[in-house]
Amino acid sequence: MFESLTDKLNSVFKKVTGRGVLSEKNIQDALKEVRLALLEADVNYKVVKQLVEDIRKRAIGQEVLASLTPGQQLIKIVNEELTRLMGESHEGIQLVGRTPHALMLVGLQGSGKTTTAAKLARYLHRQGRHPYLVPADIYRPAAVDQLKKLGSQINTPVHPTRLDRKPEDICLEALSMAGKTGADVLIIDTAGRLHIDDELMTELVRIRDKVHPVEILLVADAMTGQDAVNVAKGFSTYLDLTGVILTKMEGDARGGASLSIRAVTDKPIKFIGVGEKIDALEPFHPDRMASQILGMGDVLSLIEKAQEKFDEDEAVKLEKKLRRNEFDLEDFLAQLKNIKKLGSLDQILGMLPGMGQLKKIKGFSANEKELVRVEAIINSMTREERRHYRIVNGSRKRRIARGSGTTVQEVNRLLKNFAQTKKMMKQFTKKGQLNLPSFFG
Repeated sequence: MFESLTDKLNSVFKKVTGRGVLSEKNIQDALKEVRLALLEADVNYKVVKQLVEDIRKRAIGQEVLASLTPGQQLIKIVNEELTRLMGESHEGIQLVGRTPHALMLVGLQGSGKTTTAAKLARYLHRQGRHPYLVPADIYRPAAVDQLKKLGSQINTPVHPTRLDRKPEDICLEALSMAGKTGADVLIIDTAGRLHIDDELMTELVRIRDKVHPVEILLVADAMTGQDAVNVAKGFSTYLDLTGVILTKMEGDARGGASLSIRAVTDKPIKFIGVGEKIDALEPFHPDRMASQILGMGDVLSLIEKAQEKFDEDEAVKLEKKLRRNEFDLEDFLAQLKNIKKLGSLDQILGMLPGMGQLKKIKGFSANEKELVRVEAIINSMTREERRHYRIVNGSRKRRIARGSGTTVQEVNRLLKNFAQTKKMMKQFTKKGQLNLPSFFG
């Protein structure tokens, strides 16, 4: 999402880090380029003006000019100011007081409220909560059906909404029923409109007054840029929003909404949607987002994903196999599947410091289809072939290629690369250099 902004900022900082000494003019020139990059990323112009001024005040003081590494010190200041702009630290859902707690999701049509309701339910369930989904959009029967379907996928109860009832009565009934079923969190998927109007807001206010939610969360589409900020301001006029969930952060949006919302509305971004899958909802961490914007990666989020997706016992077994040089194509296939659980290759590379720059290298491809091809080739092998790849002769290669819809050359390339990988692992093991990172310790 931030590729364009990251590239431009990296270009600016490359100029200043190459200098042993920075003058006030050097800093002013760099900040002009930072300002332009932020405006092109659709960040609110008032926010940009204040941010650049805050950076300038710190940068032209002794903090940078007297530093031994002035370029790096300037980047550190930008990182800290971006983090402060987005809210310092993660603010989670506040579930305090008597249960069941009611959470209202509000927003315009098409922002992804219904899918986000199910994603949030899954997230809370993994936190040890017992969510209860409430379809309150009586104007779109498809939304009610969609939430029922999503609820069944994540084994979460969904309120049996009747379309002939008022939304506020549905929510009040659901609050009572949730308590009886043992649910402790009510997630209400409210109706939306194509724009903010009095009719919509009056309905939302009635729901709020009936169920007294502990959180009113605006679901906004990050792809709309500054419009998302304007929507947040509009909803804040009628409702006391407690936070924002930005959806479609994995798309081609320029990033302006995530950098502007907190400063303009004083409402924290609590979660971001990073894909269509039901598990593609992540807590928003301003410091990690700032690091990603500056091309420094987000290793902590990657580790958290690995902790959730990978099995600890499997990881221990894999490490033992690697140390004994017993790693085979079956193990390789299992790791491919684990990698796919973490997200797209582009997302994974973006979380590793400096790895996002790989995409610029001629010939480099983070192509998901390549993983699919490799998986198809290995799946077309017998168990014996996967465990002892050296037995794969010419006739076996032709059979595997036919079965996987690939060519013999592609089968050869996979086997050659795997052999080289095993050889490298063996050398590291002999030297005692195989020190696998543990995501579970």
